[in-house]
Amino acid sequence: LIEEHWENIMFCSDDKHPDEFIKGHINELVKRAFKMGFDKLKVLQCAGLNAVNHYGLKVGMLQKGDDADFIQVDDLDELSNIRTYIKGELLAENGVSFLPHQRPETVNNFNATTKKPEDFKILASSGKIQVIEARDGQLITGSIFSSLKIENGIMISSASDDILKIVVVNRYADAAVSCAFIKGFGLKQGAIASSVAHDSHNIVAVGVDDESICKAVNAIIMAKGGISAVSGMTEKLLPLPIAGIMSAAPYDEVVAKYTDLDKMAKEMGSKLQAPFMTLSFMALLVIPTLKISDKGLFDVEKFELI
Repeated sequence: LIEEHWENIMFCSDDKHPDEFIKGHINELVKRAFKMGFDKLKVLQCAGLNAVNHYGLKVGMLQKGDDADFIQVDDLDELSNIRTYIKGELLAENGVSFLPHQRPETVNNFNATTKKPEDFKILASSGKIQVIEARDGQLITGSIFSSLKIENGIMISSASDDILKIVVVNRYADAAVSCAFIKGFGLKQGAIASSVAHDSHNIVAVGVDDESICKAVNAIIMAKGGISAVSGMTEKLLPLPIAGIMSAAPYDEVVAKYTDLDKMAKEMGSKLQAPFMTLSFMALLVIPTLKISDKGLFDVEKFELI
């Protein structure tokens, strides 16, 4: 496509992990295209000029009379030591910004109240129940049926069978918690939770026991957004105070906390490449096959609640 239709190609990214931004963004796609042997001018046009033309942006053309907005690099193949100029002034070099830090106004409509462990209980039902099957590295899920252990009339997770509880908590208004079961996360203890949950961005959590799930969810509710992990007495949180999905903290601080949470989830037993990324798509109701909303399990193929 780049060789034949470079005027109509635009580079972009979607749902990159915070730790991936340490390596780069569009510049990484440019370097990859260079290494594949594509014409450098065509690649650079895909990375910059095409988006400017498509969206009618008044930047990036370097025409007579335009502001001097451009980047400068020491090595075109590796795009090393990138220097960014805005209106002719050097404002960033090699990942370090010279702009004064401005903390944005925090917009947050997090209205959920803290929960109790009993809010996450699922009453026993006869026969097998439908279970979401998470698949590593995929947005598509499977749908299986399984029998679960019952204690005192309550269905409980089975870490040995990798069938854990998944919940969605409405974060815009107080409502009953939506609870179901999921296979594929591999946790042997504790729980993980996140308010990054496409596309409604309610709180989604997966865990071995209700107490851990409750702690992980409440950590996010009290922070008005974030990513959390709980295992016994250990609790970790990456706060996301801007709309419950973004942070104003320095990127290296966000990366460090995200990396620590990812490591903790894997130490808790998850074999997923990116447990929190997989978690964030379990409530996306437009990608097959079986997902969960704040109102219950959702059959995407039939496009109806179960």
